[in-house]
Amino acid sequence: MKYKIALVTLFIITVFNCKTQETVTLKTDFNFDWNFKLEDSVSGITDTEWQKIRLPHDWSIANKLDSIKGEGATGYLLGGIGYYKKDFVTNLNNNQVAYILFDGVYNNATISLNEKELGFHPYGYSPFYYDITAALNENGNKNTINVKVDRTRYADSRWYTGSGIYRNVKFITKNKLHIPIWGSFITTPTITNELATVSIQTTINNKYNTTKTAELTTTIYDKDDIVINTDTKKITIAKNASQKDLTTINVNNPKLWDIDNPTLYTAITTIVQDDVIIDTHKTKFGIRSIKFDADTGFYLNGKNRKIKGVCLHHDAGIVGSAVPKGVWKRRLQTLKDMGCNAIRISHNPASNEFLDLCDEMGFLVQDEFFDEWDNPKDKRKNMNEKSVDYITRGYTEHFQEWAEKDLKNTVLSHRNHPSIFQWSIGNEIEWTYPRNAESTGFFNNMDWSGNYFWSLPPNNISAIKEKLSTLPKGKYDIGKTAKKLTKWTKELDTTRYVIANSILPSSSYESGYADALDIIGFSYRRVIYDYGHKNYPKLPIMGTESLGQWHEWKAVIERPFISGTFLWTGIDYMGESNKGWPKKGTASGLLDLAGFKKPSYHMFNALWNNDPNIYITSQTLDKSIYKLDANRNPIEKKEGSWEKKLWVWHNVNEHWNYNDNDATVVEVYSNCEEVELFLNNKSLGTKKLSSFKDHIYKWVVPFKKGTLKAIGLKDDKKIETVITTTTKPVAIKLTTDKQKLTADGYAVAHIIAQIVDKDGNPVQTENQIINFNITGDTKLLGVDNGSITSTQNFNSNKVKTSKGRALLIIQSLQNKTTPIKINANSASLKSNQIEITLEPNNN
Repeated sequence: MKYKIALVTLFIITVFNCKTQETVTLKTDFNFDWNFKLEDSVSGITDTEWQKIRLPHDWSIANKLDSIKGEGATGYLLGGIGYYKKDFVTNLNNNQVAYILFDGVYNNATISLNEKELGFHPYGYSPFYYDITAALNENGNKNTINVKVDRTRYADSRWYTGSGIYRNVKFITKNKLHIPIWGSFITTPTITNELATVSIQTTINNKYNTTKTAELTTTIYDKDDIVINTDTKKITIAKNASQKDLTTINVNNPKLWDIDNPTLYTAITTIVQDDVIIDTHKTKFGIRSIKFDADTGFYLNGKNRKIKGVCLHHDAGIVGSAVPKGVWKRRLQTLKDMGCNAIRISHNPASNEFLDLCDEMGFLVQDEFFDEWDNPKDKRKNMNEKSVDYITRGYTEHFQEWAEKDLKNTVLSHRNHPSIFQWSIGNEIEWTYPRNAESTGFFNNMDWSGNYFWSLPPNNISAIKEKLSTLPKGKYDIGKTAKKLTKWTKELDTTRYVIANSILPSSSYESGYADALDIIGFSYRRVIYDYGHKNYPKLPIMGTESLGQWHEWKAVIERPFISGTFLWTGIDYMGESNKGWPKKGTASGLLDLAGFKKPSYHMFNALWNNDPNIYITSQTLDKSIYKLDANRNPIEKKEGSWEKKLWVWHNVNEHWNYNDNDATVVEVYSNCEEVELFLNNKSLGTKKLSSFKDHIYKWVVPFKKGTLKAIGLKDDKKIETVITTTTKPVAIKLTTDKQKLTADGYAVAHIIAQIVDKDGNPVQTENQIINFNITGDTKLLGVDNGSITSTQNFNSNKVKTSKGRALLIIQSLQNKTTPIKINANSASLKSNQIEITLEPNNN
């Protein structure tokens, strides 16, 4: 299908209304009207038929889970070789150049235009672009772009990656005298309440064969598009050359970007020749300051704050890795409501669309470059590689040649995002350099017995140094590689801190690894926070991968020198489930695969939010982690076990349905100073939070049908919550987060189906297969029940519920506006009907 590039200007700059704007600065959405086919080299099936698709696109998520040929490391979903093509027509004049920009293709992508190869790009997470001017056919003739994606190494990672062109693609047309892609870098070196200085570094490319003189103007706008200040200067650029310009503009009484008020400004830079605007470049940015202090922690805009972060992988369950912005927004907002203020992108660079959301919503971001460096990890076991296997060949195969290019492309593309406050050069890299692990004394040490998670290093600093100097060295040195990566990062940006997630910090301090860092991140090593601060007091410390448990947060708030932490993980993710079938993912999240809240979410809501909150869970005594003491109060079966809880929250229910007189333990997660529990309006006593070292209120309650109510008191404010015994299911209740969608082909709605009783209470103890019936102009993106052990196909309108509920995600179609109607039924139940209207896309 031919695709005509629309000659629509990016925007009109009213401040320059005395000048003429040429239609030469175009950034066109290039996601529509692609064709795709898959050669499945794993199963031997070849699909020779082209299917029409829209990008972003992840072909693996549409496959069925395969427990035989699939690998738990990547969620039992297969890869193959995918082919993409798109036909389009251009109408460039002699003064124009054209680029194509890919924000991410997973992976080993070969890009060709009109049968001319543009290049090969192996890394699945770094953005890249090509100047395609010379490869374009004459105006009016069809051009064909082809992208081959080789995912035959379908277990090349330790988590679900997805397959294909899973991020946005843009077609960009510019004058030969122009600001290139990623050609603007904005910093704010000086900030006071009265004044901020904004430094704009602009690159200008001259692709003409003659020297060019022009006028460079930069104007800063506030969030309401009101002009704040402007600067204009003359520039002269030699033929076929590139140069940088540095401009400083003052902003009076700046509104700072903050996690509570993420104010964004816009800088618009134009190149003008003979009163004609020939190029326009738009950059959003924030004015904010960041500082880490080795003794007192993290400061944002001069205010000391704890980093309340979570780690996230890049899949979103149903939709795989091709995640619509609206899906991320729902998930991020849920985390924000819990008090989360930071995201660690694990373990790869984020998409620009994801970073846009973090800018807009007020999340700090640690952007991580790599999970592997010089040596490969064992994709099935996380540590150093145990065997060589074609399907697990990953990025290490390309690291020596591509690392600098991929790192720098990421920094150039992402460095204007105010949300980013840390660049992470690597994740748990030490496993892949065996002498670093051995030097700690934890491993290969017959004289030591203990638990790595909870023990101090067996070897003291002198012994670690001695081991590192005498143990056999590999081909590559971790310290040298770390310094190289940091050097490349700081060549492009010195305004952020360089960090790494260290799984073996006691050796990293001495191997040269920590010397390359501005901050050292500890991975599951909160027991040596004091060790690190005492012995290496000048290097700030924080938790960069930590357990989602109270003991982790307790260790942070008790130590001013610990800036905060990133919990593993914010949301359950596909993969890292090696030989765990039917477990297809990892259940360490505070939200499940469908984005539903888990009990651990409510615990951290109590820990991270100041406003009063309260939540009830329960479990029969025999299935709980408790026993009764002499006074029939619940105590841990193993005293102090709360201090050593690992990734997954203990087994509790969020309902009140048991057998009569069953001994149950009721848990209440709350930040209230005291809570009173009632069963059928009879008080079961008031308890104080200070009485519970594990930060969990507990009562032993003989089960009776009815209502449990908890009333909490915090700062003289009362808050209450109830759960009620449910009766038999009578219906399916559908709810939606959107009543209207824009018909742009991107907007999504989440529809939740919940089995309910006659009083409308959610029935969590009975599950049924639900069929969603959908009419109107929409695309079904998939269904899920959130369970990590569900092996159902996502790409369906039928799903068995978990805890009585399931999720459907739909997406609008471009320029199609027939209203969407949805209902659901099971073998015995019917639902209400919801209707979603579609509004024309006026953009």
